[in-house]
Amino acid sequence: MWTADNWKEYEILDTSNGEKLERWGDYILVRPDPQVIWNTPHCHRGWKQKNGHYHRSARGGGEWEFFSLPEEWAIRYSLPCYDAATPETTLTFRLKPFSFKHTGLFPEQAANWDWFSGLIRDALRRAPGRQLKILNLFAYTGGATLAAAAAGASVTHVDASKGMVGWAKENAASSGLGDSPIRWLVDDCVKFVEREIRRGNKYDGIIMDPPSYGRGPRGEVWKIEESIWPFLELTTQILSEDALFFLLNSYTTGLQPAVLSYMMNTSIVRRFGGQVEAEELGLPVTESKLILPCGASGRWCR
Repeated sequence: MWTADNWKEYEILDTSNGEKLERWGDYILVRPDPQVIWNTPHCHRGWKQKNGHYHRSARGGGEWEFFSLPEEWAIRYSLPCYDAATPETTLTFRLKPFSFKHTGLFPEQAANWDWFSGLIRDALRRAPGRQLKILNLFAYTGGATLAAAAAGASVTHVDASKGMVGWAKENAASSGLGDSPIRWLVDDCVKFVEREIRRGNKYDGIIMDPPSYGRGPRGEVWKIEESIWPFLELTTQILSEDALFFLLNSYTTGLQPAVLSYMMNTSIVRRFGGQVEAEELGLPVTESKLILPCGASGRWCR
C-alpha cells in the first residue's frame, strides 16, 4: 500500500460506524466512508468537537450540518526535498464543503504527487534544458497539476467542469504558481485526446483520474467499466517515446490494483517497455495507528 503520510495539516483522527473523523487544518469534519464497516467506540474527543458533519440519506445523497465552519478555508502540503539543493515547495489548497460530501481535495493522492514530482525533478537534473510536458486528465481541482508544475514541468490541465477548472486556477494562485506554464482547458477528455492524436502532440507524463460516471461539457456520457480500456489504449498514442511516467487512479470497486496492473502492462509496457506497479492508496489513522484504504493507483515508468 502507498501511504500519504507526509501531511501536517490533514489527518484522519478516527474511524467508526461508516464514518471518518478528519482534521482539515483548524477544522474537524465527519464524513461517510463505505470502507469503514467496523463499529468502534468514539474515544477521540474530536467526535464531540466537530465543525461539520455530512449525513448520508437512506434515499441517496445527503446533506451537511455545520458547527462554526467557514464557507472556505485552506490547508497546505509540502512536497519532499529530494536533495539539499532543492527548496521545499508548499502547495496551498482552498477547501469548501459541497454536495456529495467532498471538500475539493483527495489527500491520499499526495502519495502520487510525491512519486511523480520526484521523477520530474530527477529528469530535469539530468537534462536541465529539457521541457517536460505533462497531461492531467479529469484533473478536478488541480492537486496533481500543481505538484507537476512545482517540480518544473509544463502542464495541460483538462476537466469537463468549468467550475472545477476555476477552482484549480485559484489553488495555483494560492500556491504561488499562477504564472507557471499551465494550460487550463474545459473539455471532454476523450475528445481532447482524439484531437491531440490528430495534431501529433506528445506528452512526457500522463495522469488520469477518471470518475466512475460522468458527463462532458456537451453531454458526453462516461461509464468507466465501458470506457476506461479503450480510452487507456487511445491515450498511450500521445505518450512521447522517452516518456517518464503514466499514472492511472481508480476509486471504482471493480478496478482493483491487479486490474490496473493488467491493463497498463497490456497497453503501455508492450509498446514502451518499462514496468508497472499497482497498489492501494492509504491514509494513516491517528487513533488506531492503522491505515485506511482510499482507492488504488497504477504507475508505469521506465
